[in-house]
Amino acid sequence: MSGRRLDLAIVGCGDIAAYTAGFARASRGFRLVACCDPATERAGQFSRRFGIPHVYAGLGEMLAAGARPDALYLAVPHHLHRDLALQAIAAGIPTLLEKPLAATLGDGLEIVAAARAAGVKVGVNYQYRYDSGCYALARAAQGGSLGEIHYARCNLPWHREAHYFANSPWHAQIATAGGGTLITQGSHLLDVALWALGGRPTAALGVTRRQVFTGVEVEDLALGIVEIAGGALVEICSSMISRPGQGLSIEIYGSRGTALYSNRPWPHVRFRGVRATRQIPPSRGVHALQRSLAGFRAWIADGRPYLTPAEEALPVLAAVDAIYRSSRTGRREELTL
Repeated sequence: MSGRRLDLAIVGCGDIAAYTAGFARASRGFRLVACCDPATERAGQFSRRFGIPHVYAGLGEMLAAGARPDALYLAVPHHLHRDLALQAIAAGIPTLLEKPLAATLGDGLEIVAAARAAGVKVGVNYQYRYDSGCYALARAAQGGSLGEIHYARCNLPWHREAHYFANSPWHAQIATAGGGTLITQGSHLLDVALWALGGRPTAALGVTRRQVFTGVEVEDLALGIVEIAGGALVEICSSMISRPGQGLSIEIYGSRGTALYSNRPWPHVRFRGVRATRQIPPSRGVHALQRSLAGFRAWIADGRPYLTPAEEALPVLAAVDAIYRSSRTGRREELTL
């Protein structure tokens, strides 16, 4: 496959799929060959917008028609990840899942086990690992430049209006989304922090609230502390009720120095107390999503490691699960992983 475009099919034709399709269409590495969505009018509009020749009501219909693209991108509600990923794995098609890995930890474990047993490559689009600032921060921590890591702090002060839930009602329900701001948005930063620290997460404390969006089932504010084997702590605050929405930040504090990430006015990292070599992501692109997509292609076509294979997305899903359990019980919860 090296050197030629991979045929890519997109399952789910919502907003994030449009961003991915745009980058894939502009890339020399992919050819968009099919899109799938049970909302046939939306699928038709999506296919015309991006010049996609084949439209199906779903992945099952596409597979039944005999179509076997080189890769799939699944951008569907979280509760559908398990069944669609298992279909793709059974068909032997490498698959990129939009984050999170799944709506529940049990579903995530099942996807990872099936992919491993079948020898099919399944990745999760935690694209912030390909963000230039996040990548430099993580590699500095992993390489020992900061010394022994004591703790990390993640802050996601975003803002959402009511139409966020009105336009995509599945976001509002535990059964379909798995949770609110923490699993959907904050898990991006928590994933980077856990990756940077490298140790196994062991337990968590958490509190969640419906401060503004009281008519939905999921939280609009979540705070958690994750314990890491060896003693380090990771703090996460994820919000969709900050007004106005502000930039993201990740801070890592070590025995030798500190790394400070922000995405405003552009993604960057600053080091305090140490001089660290700023490593760059392993694939090119103007945006982290574009680099993540290029990294997935290189994994499929050339065997170069992808930064987030499915098993690498399990720790953050387990941490989110433990924070949610702690918010219900009021106790420190062990991670079940």
